[in-house]
Amino acid sequence: MDADVLVIGAGLAGLTAARELTRSGYRVRVLEARGRVGGRTLTLEVGGERVDFGAQWVGPSQTEVLALAAELGLPTFAQYAQGRKLLDLNGRVRPYATDIPALRLRGLLSTQLAMFRLDRLARAAPLGDFAAGAAHDRRTVAGWIEANVGDQEARELLAIAVRAVFAVEPCELSLLHFLFYLRSAGGLLPLVSVRGGAQQMRLEGGAQALCERLAAQLGGAVTLGCEVRRVEQDARGVTVSARDGRRLRARRGVIALPPALARTLAWEPPLAPDRWALLERLCPGRVIKAVAVYERPFWRAAGFSGEVLASRGPLGLVYDDSPPDGRRGALVAFLLADQARRWSGKAQARREAVLAALARYFGGQAARPLAYHDLDWTLEAFSLGCYVGLTPPGVLSRYGQALRRPEGLVHFAGTETALRWNGYMDGAVESGRRVAREVACGLDGTP
Repeated sequence: MDADVLVIGAGLAGLTAARELTRSGYRVRVLEARGRVGGRTLTLEVGGERVDFGAQWVGPSQTEVLALAAELGLPTFAQYAQGRKLLDLNGRVRPYATDIPALRLRGLLSTQLAMFRLDRLARAAPLGDFAAGAAHDRRTVAGWIEANVGDQEARELLAIAVRAVFAVEPCELSLLHFLFYLRSAGGLLPLVSVRGGAQQMRLEGGAQALCERLAAQLGGAVTLGCEVRRVEQDARGVTVSARDGRRLRARRGVIALPPALARTLAWEPPLAPDRWALLERLCPGRVIKAVAVYERPFWRAAGFSGEVLASRGPLGLVYDDSPPDGRRGALVAFLLADQARRWSGKAQARREAVLAALARYFGGQAARPLAYHDLDWTLEAFSLGCYVGLTPPGVLSRYGQALRRPEGLVHFAGTETALRWNGYMDGAVESGRRVAREVACGLDGTP
């Protein structure tokens, strides 16, 4: 045996599992296809600033990732949220200062009622027995909005929220998956809010530092540039084969890959039918993340927070992305769902469209950054999309029982498997710890 456990994937889930197992005395090898660790976290330098192009924010109730960051010596700082926000609804830009954007009274009341009803449905949504939610799984989020929200502005605002949180169109997402996601986070408002919500804090030095420091603790146990293509298992162990011909064997295996990647592996024996059906249908969102760096955060002096929600145009979401000391300014902008598809593969035209949209919101200075960079996650070969794997109707209630279930000696980690803060870094850490416990229990009972 080359190790007690082989972990495929050096993102946050895989590295957390590897460290927990190493601490328990097991020999672990982590195999990563990329030339870096981090998975769907990625921090790059743009204009002299370290900027997150993958997962970025943490919220106050995300206790798993906050505890890990504190242990690794990575301080957090508050997401800048002072001043007016902007809502671009059907071409009309209006400022607001509350958690829920400013609408006409009818639209505001309709939005609040819809959020109340969705949160009530989410509290009753299943966390594990997804078959119990089959009725919700027969419709899309768009279908629910159409049937239950009478005001057009409120419908548009809810569609903006769905794109911002999931990076898919409301017509693509199962209502059951949506409600499960809400329940795992404690409601819709925590998902979309800065203060008290999922966007409240950032990590100094960038989120990828979590993975870099975990990998440093594991030392030579992490192998980069090792693209696993085949997973075999028998009664005594798991063998993986890499594209470059390497073969390694261990007593147990952990798959810590996005579902879209896990389904590209060759499996012997084949996966159980429900697992395979689930992997085929857990499709990632579509997002292009763009960052423009400026000499200073000029929008703050004009009384703006930098936050924008938009229903049309290339950008769906914008935040202030400046460093904690504010010595430079930065804006992070998201092209989401259908807009990501539209602008994929058009780098120069996309840059011009992003900067033109930022100038529309914050004035001509926004069109003249010191530096600009964007990342199309749909073209990332070892992610195939972001933020997270999601299901259309009819999937989760039929195949969701396979989500966290081991396949023989192979266990599955990843934020998609988490019960709290599913889809977030917190969920990835939770899943890594869960899998480490499962594997340890299995190894304790095997020779």
